[in-house]
Amino acid sequence: MQAFAMEVKARRGELGISQEELAHRADVNRTFVAKVELAQNQPSLTVLYKLSTGLEVELPELLRLALLRYMRLKKTKA
Repeated sequence: MQAFAMEVKARRGELGISQEELAHRADVNRTFVAKVELAQNQPSLTVLYKLSTGLEVELPELLRLALLRYMRLKKTKA
């Protein structure tokens, strides 16, 4: 979840949008976005899709990027 959280935050930063704007685009609550970015929420598949849409990236690509980030994090901890 940490890698996914970091990827969502990074992508949002690349787009230059606030948590509020992402929440609006994804039709979710801003506090939910904040908790996703802090790895405190595990979004459902439906919400993952909404977040990817709000982040202007296809869901498989968002998950691929999160997996790559996870692998990099895992490698640095080893």
